[in-house]
Amino acid sequence: MRDYRQIADQYARDVVDDKIPSCHWIKLACQRQLDDLARTEWHWRFDANLANAYCQFVELLPHVKGRWDSPTIRLQPWQIFFIATAFGWVDDEGFRRFRKALLVVGRGNSKSTMAAALALAVLCIDNEPGAGIYSAARTRDQAKVVWLIAHAMTTKTQGLRDAFGVLPMAHAITREAHNGTFRALSRDAQVSEGESVHMGIVDEIHAHPDRTVYDVVLHGMRARKQPLLLEISTEGDDRSGILVEEVDYLKDVLRGLVDGERFFGLYYTLDIGDDWTSPIGWLKANPNLNVSVFEDELLTLRDQALANPGAQASFKTKRCNIRHATMEGYFNMLAWDGPCRKPGLTFSDVQGWQCFFGVDLASEIDIAALSMVFRNGGNFAVFGRYYLPENAIIKGTPNYDRYRGWASAGSSKNSRWLTLTPGNVIDFEFIEEDLVQLAGELHPRAIGYDPYQATEMSQRMEKRGLAMIKVPATVAMFSEPMKRLGSLITSGRIKHDGDPVLAWMMGNIIAREDAKENVYPRKGRPDRKIDGAIATMIALNRAIAGELRRVSIYDQYAAEGGSTV
Repeated sequence: MRDYRQIADQYARDVVDDKIPSCHWIKLACQRQLDDLARTEWHWRFDANLANAYCQFVELLPHVKGRWDSPTIRLQPWQIFFIATAFGWVDDEGFRRFRKALLVVGRGNSKSTMAAALALAVLCIDNEPGAGIYSAARTRDQAKVVWLIAHAMTTKTQGLRDAFGVLPMAHAITREAHNGTFRALSRDAQVSEGESVHMGIVDEIHAHPDRTVYDVVLHGMRARKQPLLLEISTEGDDRSGILVEEVDYLKDVLRGLVDGERFFGLYYTLDIGDDWTSPIGWLKANPNLNVSVFEDELLTLRDQALANPGAQASFKTKRCNIRHATMEGYFNMLAWDGPCRKPGLTFSDVQGWQCFFGVDLASEIDIAALSMVFRNGGNFAVFGRYYLPENAIIKGTPNYDRYRGWASAGSSKNSRWLTLTPGNVIDFEFIEEDLVQLAGELHPRAIGYDPYQATEMSQRMEKRGLAMIKVPATVAMFSEPMKRLGSLITSGRIKHDGDPVLAWMMGNIIAREDAKENVYPRKGRPDRKIDGAIATMIALNRAIAGELRRVSIYDQYAAEGGSTV
């Protein structure tokens, strides 16, 4: 037997050490695993024997697809890393750590074969009484892709049938000893069919038009002690949907913005700026390059795409695993997460610096933000406060896990990342009291605010002695601060304390540019909030007010409401 633990660890180290061309997200996933392995006195432990058992089981199964048909599977290091990590972590009772395992990789990288083998491994190794395993997809035919591979593996492997009593039947694969079954589940199936799910495999989740099948599987896992939802897909064309939500959440986990300790995933794609026509980029999206997907094939498809621009989108999405409809974020988030990040940064570190506040109240049922920007010559620092009605945290909505986590954790015991106010709408008194208290402590030179939704609050603040300055959401007010903020981030001259709320919101900002090369912020989707970033730009508007160029007639028109953000 191969030492799968050693192979998995070596793969992680090689990725982190840049010995294997890998995108930023794979590097973070490997570093996360190495960091977890180094932890002591944790409520999770890595069981190398269990990880080895799953890998060895898979390698005893045959390849059954086309030219790869062979007596046994030979796992590649990246596949061993995926399996060992997903299945090796357990708690003190031996129950699995991860509830979700996401694999997003270019077409042809054997993800369906690996999923089929893992379904059989779970059926046989877990010894779960009445284990229900389901391969789920948008259509019955797609749902049967993984199931049919597993069925063929079972049919061809007498030893599997004899040792575990696994029977390949017309519509199910069963294991009589523990009353386990493996079936295909489509969007047209009855909900009751997936009510007791020990393992769900959701195939090509980019193609799911809604959450129907996904939720059937997810809700069916509730009664199990160690269920697993295995999500496999290539990238898709949309800016919304389950795959987008899961990939974005994985990125937040890897960046440390949310806890997500029971969510594992590998997202193989190109980095921003990589050449999609280069084989080096292809390796980042195709870890099985020259094993199950071949460079000569990709070269042919690339040349066709270069000759026919209409084919480029498909090549980038399916072969380079790039989300075709992605609107790239404006800010350099690698710099934000790297040189700009200074955990433990406090107000005392910027004592004596010029201070400026920015306030964005948005709406009464959404996040409101207060940003505090400090300046010392060409260096800046930013801190944030965020507020949300407690009844706005609704289970099942896209940002539920984020909001819940941020409301229960913070930079200190008495400072949560997200402050919840009672009821269905924001209680502005919370914000006003914080504003007065912080202004008394930090003595801001100016407090900028977006007058939308904030007129009454500004009047109350002025009565309490605070000078409030309107910064309307217009091109004229935001273009220069947005450009300056981008420059500060790229150069590492603005610091933050690791605030996950602000990091998430900064990453959600996209830019629209007009004919005069003015930029102004937008969000790509309604659920990708940007209030903290907007508040920061409002504060920065005040911080650089003396440097802003004289407004033109065009800018005056914009400032008076001609063009809004």
